[in-house]
Amino acid sequence: MTGLCDGRVVIVTGAGRGLGRAHALAFAAEGAKVVVNDLGVGPGGDGGSSGPARRVADEIVAAGGEAVAHGGDIATTGGAAGLVATALEAFGRLDTLVNNAGFLRDRMLVNLDEDDWDAVMRVHLKGHFLPLKHAAAHWRSEAKAGRRPVARVINTSSGAGLLGSVGQGNYSAAKAGILGLTLVAAAELERYGVQVNALAPAARTRMTEQTFAGTMAAPREGAFDAMAPENVSPLVVWLGSAASDGVSGRVFEAEAGRITVMQGWRAGPTTDLGARWDPGAAGEAARKLLAEAGVGAPVYGAR
Repeated sequence: MTGLCDGRVVIVTGAGRGLGRAHALAFAAEGAKVVVNDLGVGPGGDGGSSGPARRVADEIVAAGGEAVAHGGDIATTGGAAGLVATALEAFGRLDTLVNNAGFLRDRMLVNLDEDDWDAVMRVHLKGHFLPLKHAAAHWRSEAKAGRRPVARVINTSSGAGLLGSVGQGNYSAAKAGILGLTLVAAAELERYGVQVNALAPAARTRMTEQTFAGTMAAPREGAFDAMAPENVSPLVVWLGSAASDGVSGRVFEAEAGRITVMQGWRAGPTTDLGARWDPGAAGEAARKLLAEAGVGAPVYGAR
């Protein structure tokens, strides 16, 4: 390893399993001190246990690194504030926040209960906002005290947030919201030395087992495991390091050995009447513009 993150203190939420665990281990391998957060819930948000976070922290320590476990609920003010406080108390600083925690409650829209909507929005969107808010407040204080940080935030979106995904209206909405939050945070926090980016990963995790059943099986021995969570982590580590200077407000896709910069909503064909349209003429103009624009990428799972 190169020591890319020597001396940095990194928080990773949802780090007890899957992508979060892979990120935490990768940061530690590059010299970071890691706060491993995980509430230890089931795939649908049920239950809770301190075991997953503690096991990953112990794994890092056993390998010669430094880590502490945090089992708080980061979708609460107390849990998010306590997460930042844990980093400061254990290691004296905070440099990088990786927002990763989440779970699924998939239903078609007509069958989607309000509780399932609220739970998924809470863990993904609120669970990004609150740690970001409390970390940003700390970094702002540091900057105002003349100690401008070299701070990094990596938010976790999804292809479902970029394109939509049938049967995942709650998850797609939450992940799209994370993209909007990322853009605003990048613009607001640059003055304090904070860079904020988002990642849409694809990997084999508990959350994707059912969605991609039959397409994400582990490869035969010795073959490249294209769906291993560890494939995503190198980009996350680089974005979380000082080496990513100047990269902020961007969205990346990462899968297997592929990295893509996503370009998001950009103005396409346009027309201007210079006056108010009537409905019929507006519709005719819209159809002409749509013909020029072409067809966008399909929603995941659409026929």
